[in-house]
Amino acid sequence: MSGIYIHIPFCRQACHYCDFHFSTSMKKKDQMVAALAEEIRLRKEEFAHDSVETIYFGGGTPSVLDISDLKMLIDAVYENYTVSENPEITVEANPDDLSEERIIALAENKINRLSIGIQSFFEEDLQLMNRAHNASEARKCLEIATKYFDNITADLIYGIPGLTNERWLENIQVLLDLNIPHISSYALTVEPKTALQKFIKQGIIPQPDDEIAHQQFLLLVDILQANGFVHYELSNFGKENYFSRNNSAYWLGKKYIGIGPSAHSYDGKNRSWNIANNTVYIHSLTEGKLPQETETLTQTDRYNEYVMTGLRTVWGVSLLRIREDFGQKYHDYLLQNAQRYLDAGQLILENGILRTTKKGKFFSDGIASDLFWLNLE
Repeated sequence: MSGIYIHIPFCRQACHYCDFHFSTSMKKKDQMVAALAEEIRLRKEEFAHDSVETIYFGGGTPSVLDISDLKMLIDAVYENYTVSENPEITVEANPDDLSEERIIALAENKINRLSIGIQSFFEEDLQLMNRAHNASEARKCLEIATKYFDNITADLIYGIPGLTNERWLENIQVLLDLNIPHISSYALTVEPKTALQKFIKQGIIPQPDDEIAHQQFLLLVDILQANGFVHYELSNFGKENYFSRNNSAYWLGKKYIGIGPSAHSYDGKNRSWNIANNTVYIHSLTEGKLPQETETLTQTDRYNEYVMTGLRTVWGVSLLRIREDFGQKYHDYLLQNAQRYLDAGQLILENGILRTTKKGKFFSDGIASDLFWLNLE
């Protein structure tokens, strides 16, 4: 299984917490779409022996593109790659872009999955984060989308300063009432060089409270699991048959190509990334050049990535795979360093699979970092 990720580096406005690569100027939109199509064509040999099972439009905000732009890029994939019979084709979208007319137009193309950036159904939260939509648009777009799409995921953010547990439960309930089959949820984090970091330093916005974020994470887990969702990755919950095939492939170490400025790719041994500059990216592709850098992952790199992704997922870390792929010394090191988390009830070892418990899930990234083996080679 292989996937193609297409990064659309445009947004209508900048969210205060976001550190992804994007531009709020649409002046180079047509040139960018042409460059994306050219990169898709130039890289077809990388998947000469692979079938594409997922196409994912991320960003940025892919829903700012015209339907004809999205269709052209999907057609470029079909023209240059072998695509499976029933691929998952996802478009990330913001509520303010999703009128009924536009949702119908998306549904009439090959797109079969919407990822909608709701974040909150409360006006004060949306304003604090500088989201482009309002609370009314958040509810309305989902009500309409469920008429035309079966496979929908919605994003929510917890740990927002001022977000009470009661309001957080209301956010979750809205999605349950609308029968949304997949939910992605993240703690509000303060990334360097973002507007959020600046406002916190200036005292305009309070620092997010880690303990409140932890409480709201646990509430989320309990409620969604009680309603038939599988907590299959730290930030992702899906009903059966609604797991994200695209994201699951990342976590399971499958191959993927990242198209667009700042996009990353992985072939099992090497990781590459495109330059995070729209002008340079467009200029390079106009000349038929790929503006990317590549690194070959060491055995230690691959071990650390497997531990990180494995502990975030329901599939865990296989001790057999550790021993077979990396050797006995990695196996022994992993068990030795995991012991204190096993004793603390944050990890569990069953049938040769190391997983986080409910108690440890929220801290999985920190636990994983303590299991990394650095400078081994």
